[in-house]
Amino acid sequence: MSEQVEQREFQAEARQLLQLMVHSIYSNKDSFLRELISNASDALDKLRLEAFRNKDLEVDTSDLHIEIDIGATGTGIDKAARTLTIRDNGIGMTRDEVVELIGTLAKSGTGELRQKLREANQAGQTEELIGQFGIGFYSTFMVADEVELLTRKAGESSATRWESSGDGTYTIATVDDAPQGTSVTLHLKPADTDDELHDYTAPWKIRELVKKYSDFISWPIRMEVEKTTPAAEEGGEPTVTVETETLNSRTALWAKPKSEVSDEEYAEFYKHIAHAWDEPLDVIAMKAEGTFEYQALLFIPSMAPFDLFNRDGHTGVQLYVKRVFIMGDCDDLVPEYLRFIKGVVDAQDMSLNVSREILQQDRQIKVIRRSLTKKVLSAIKDLQANRPDDYATFWSQFGRVFKEGLISDGDNRDAVLRASSFASTFSESTTLADYVGRMKEGQEQIYYATGESKALLERSPHLEAFKAKGYEVLLLTDPVDEVWVGSVPDFDGKALQSVAKGEVDLGADDDADEAEHGDFTELLTWLKETLDEHVKEVRLSTRLTSSPACLITDTFGITPQLARMYRASGQEIPVGKRILELNPDHALVTGLRDALSASSEKDGLAETAELLYGTALLAEGGALDDPARFASLLADRLARTV
Repeated sequence: MSEQVEQREFQAEARQLLQLMVHSIYSNKDSFLRELISNASDALDKLRLEAFRNKDLEVDTSDLHIEIDIGATGTGIDKAARTLTIRDNGIGMTRDEVVELIGTLAKSGTGELRQKLREANQAGQTEELIGQFGIGFYSTFMVADEVELLTRKAGESSATRWESSGDGTYTIATVDDAPQGTSVTLHLKPADTDDELHDYTAPWKIRELVKKYSDFISWPIRMEVEKTTPAAEEGGEPTVTVETETLNSRTALWAKPKSEVSDEEYAEFYKHIAHAWDEPLDVIAMKAEGTFEYQALLFIPSMAPFDLFNRDGHTGVQLYVKRVFIMGDCDDLVPEYLRFIKGVVDAQDMSLNVSREILQQDRQIKVIRRSLTKKVLSAIKDLQANRPDDYATFWSQFGRVFKEGLISDGDNRDAVLRASSFASTFSESTTLADYVGRMKEGQEQIYYATGESKALLERSPHLEAFKAKGYEVLLLTDPVDEVWVGSVPDFDGKALQSVAKGEVDLGADDDADEAEHGDFTELLTWLKETLDEHVKEVRLSTRLTSSPACLITDTFGITPQLARMYRASGQEIPVGKRILELNPDHALVTGLRDALSASSEKDGLAETAELLYGTALLAEGGALDDPARFASLLADRLARTV
């Protein structure tokens, strides 16, 4: 029978600390079951280790396990009892350990701990308190009115019972008859008919939580459930039996050598954790050993999720610590441009906060992030080099997102650039390394054009001279391309040059250029004055062969396409005046020059200048400031030719 019964009162500050933990630290009350199962798993680990160390310890380690009972009675399951018990046959605790571990929050002198938690809660992080039994144990009061703990240390004859309602007092007693290990019984709060998702007397709910949080715990987690068999004969009574289920798979594929796991097993695991139907393109398994150990199993999907471009979408990398689920979308583990990666990271130790829910921003996370990023980039590069069909699938699904790394990840920019591919005037898909290998003798720049579609770019006036002289031009059509080309100055020493920005040198004859400029001086000056509202300069072009004119942006200016992107995101970015380049060999340009020299009436010629500017703007896919006026001028001009 019981002896040494003590009743103690919580200190006022401890009650406040308990309230802080229950109502502020944990964001999801489902977490209590994870905490109790984690404690039980730790107890089983400790018993196995102690049995190995102490050969004289008389314990049975043949069936170490965790049990979950819902309203267990001598005759079956009684949901109306509203009790939930989590039991293990692990190392157990002595009376002193119960007071030390569970009573941590109940002892006087917790003011410092309470203050640290308050400060940490305000700062968005907490102290490294994970691993203290008492911390996670107290999460039970989120769901229970009363909690009872019964425990017996392996090798001890007496046991300890601890009980509390979590408000004012708790009792602790020594008892004689109890099995080895620890059981925690929760007297659940009254049922809320409006909150069926948190009914912890429902076997389906317990299965769901174990599957989510503790599926890969290495010890079996068992639960007795009632099974109903229909009556064998009409009018007979159905048969109700109680069967034991093992709720967790215990199979952590990331802990196995890759050679021991089949492609089918990896595919099924990917579908399970990613909630996806597609097959993974690639499996990335890695293991880090040393002072900081972790394992990772990552997948490159073959199909983009619907929320890929939603910044509030799911990252997909799950974090475990010692096979215990911590969080489902850990965006600290991979950079945003790799948000399509799915998988699991399992660390042997991690600086978590008190609720195991939020990571500390520390060196461990940074180390994992750097390592995972390099491993994924290497895997993508391997697809590109050795599995072109799979790489083509990857790029079609994730290329637009992947290129965000050219902007955001300066440390790995070169690796991202080398693993990227682009359409060009020579190829549907080329790497920059292949482009450089095809460069013409004497070519010092990598030429590119940006626009809304490949078809539009291929017809762009800006490309005419490049095509005529056999220069390859990258055709960049994704919105992100407008941004990253400004962040990447060169590749292998070759500068990136837009065909629509600044001046280009395509090997033109300088003496011939000078002669041509002399012939067109009056026209260039007059057009600059006439179109002063729209252009900052008018000059002859070396990039046109068949079109009369094109518009060029200054070398460091903002392109109209980039300005439109900023406006679409709510940012008004002013676009400066651009440069109008003329084709000195085009009949329209030479005719306008001759007409200007011969005529004293320049009003009609001014309309021609507007049409010249407008057609140049339309040819690059731009928008007219006054479409109605342009249409009217064009209609009048066409009418005169009929």
